Amino acid sequence: MFLVPFWEVVVVKKLLGKLFGKNSDRHSPEIPTKPLPPEAGPIQAALTFEPPQLIVGCAQSAGRQRDHNEDALFMLATTFTSEARNIPFGLFLVADGMGGHQYGELASGIAIRTVAAFIIEKLYTPLLSLKPVSPEESLQEIMHTAIQEAHRAILRSTPGGGTTMTAALILGNQLTIAHVGDSRAYLSGSNGSLEVLTRDHSLVKRWVELGQLTSDEAAVHPQRNVLYRALGQGEPVDPDLRTTQLPQAGRLLLCSDGLWGVVPEIEINHIITHSPTPELACQKLVEEANAAGGPDNITALLVRLPG
Repeated sequence: MFLVPFWEVVVVKKLLGKLFGKNSDRHSPEIPTKPLPPEAGPIQAALTFEPPQLIVGCAQSAGRQRDHNEDALFMLATTFTSEARNIPFGLFLVADGMGGHQYGELASGIAIRTVAAFIIEKLYTPLLSLKPVSPEESLQEIMHTAIQEAHRAILRSTPGGGTTMTAALILGNQLTIAHVGDSRAYLSGSNGSLEVLTRDHSLVKRWVELGQLTSDEAAVHPQRNVLYRALGQGEPVDPDLRTTQLPQAGRLLLCSDGLWGVVPEIEINHIITHSPTPELACQKLVEEANAAGGPDNITALLVRLPG
């Protein structure tokens, strides 16, 4: 098992002051008061907590039918607060080494390290500079180059190895996803919805898109784990990229197919929305995948978004 630790910088501002109620002492003199007009509405104490924060949790398991873990993950959640600005920064990566290929566990680890190092050098480190400079490339261009760098690193270091890669970058109010393979990113909305943000690069998914298989048939097809796009496999690699406005609330889930392939999405969303913390949600998701047989490695990484 390969697990990259994360660092989280959280700035907390204390709220000062007390709210006093009416003195109910029977010896206190009564003070006549005039009722507020109806249009005034109820009196409420305005409470504002800053800065916005990314709360993260994760969990992994080799599963019940594998003797080692070929999944890898990385998470970095930071909040920059200065000059009356709050800038959340998050980088979250999940890679699933291809068990049918040599050195799958090495490929996933190399991919995680390469992408994380590239993004940190290009975006995270400049944010710590006394004079931050905006990168010349767009976020999508930076993510695309990071994926290409990981692909080339695998080809050099572990010929024959392969891995998926699902990467989520949060910078300010933007969310950028880069994706190769069949790990997934989900957005669980504050309204109870669950949206898949990625497209599986598997043969059966492609056959479903072409109308040659139904979704039910694809779920039990013997070639459902065969990918037509993965890091370290073939040239060139072309990741899916998308950038959207960061939702004001909700949860972002990154996971390997050892989770979504055995736990129904309705159950995944129920666990996400009813768990008190992302960490406990991920632990419960892994438990459910193992309870369903645990046929593959399992990785879950959950981010609670600000709002």
